[in-house]
Amino acid sequence: MRRTILILLCALLPATACAQADPRTERPHMGLGDHTAMRAQLIESIRNQARAAAHVTGVAQFDEKVLEVMGAVPRHEFVPKSLQMLAYLDSPLPLGHDQNISQPFLIALMTHLAAVRKTDIVFETGTGAGYQAAILARLAKQVFSVEVVPPLAEAAAKRLKRLGYGNVEVKTSDGFYGWAEKGPFDAIIVKEAVHYIPPPLLNQLKPGGRLVVPVGPLNKSQILKLVTKDMAGRLKHRDILPVRFAPLQGGERI
Repeated sequence: MRRTILILLCALLPATACAQADPRTERPHMGLGDHTAMRAQLIESIRNQARAAAHVTGVAQFDEKVLEVMGAVPRHEFVPKSLQMLAYLDSPLPLGHDQNISQPFLIALMTHLAAVRKTDIVFETGTGAGYQAAILARLAKQVFSVEVVPPLAEAAAKRLKRLGYGNVEVKTSDGFYGWAEKGPFDAIIVKEAVHYIPPPLLNQLKPGGRLVVPVGPLNKSQILKLVTKDMAGRLKHRDILPVRFAPLQGGERI
């Protein structure tokens, strides 16, 4: 996952919500062994932030299936051991290789917008540690995920297999081009900023499909967008939220 900067999001939320998203201002109230309680606390924080940001996102409440899954996925398994005590804060955390695991609120929002069903085939860019792939795996039939940093892709694939997520396939690749031989896809989630939506991803989106992507200047803020394709292949764009993501890194495009 690419580095996600929360300044713009926090500007839209009450100060208390931003404090919950900042590891400098909050520490878990439970011990490391009490992961279930800490996950429940995280889900409540996400619910609160969803309500606080509803005037911007138009989404007052996330799909309960998404929150249920996020309350079950062990986020501490997807962060470095030295940071496991912070795993259930609503905050991004560093993974190494200049990459982060994204803020849970944004993961919940993007997953909600993708409206994943049990029969869906899903594609995501920026596997990172595999946390969002694990969430999608509990909601979808099959998940295909690409990561441009080889050590992260390899580690994520092993981690997901060890944790029992057998319906996720990971490879090292440039997400700009999608994964044509595995498509078309019912839902696509892009977790990095792009100047424009990559044509290969639009081509690999099924009629009736949903694509969630941050679009805008790569060195400034972007707009998180929901793109839907109707059964005739027409595209509809909906602006959701100002965000700031690091750019989609370009594998073979570099």
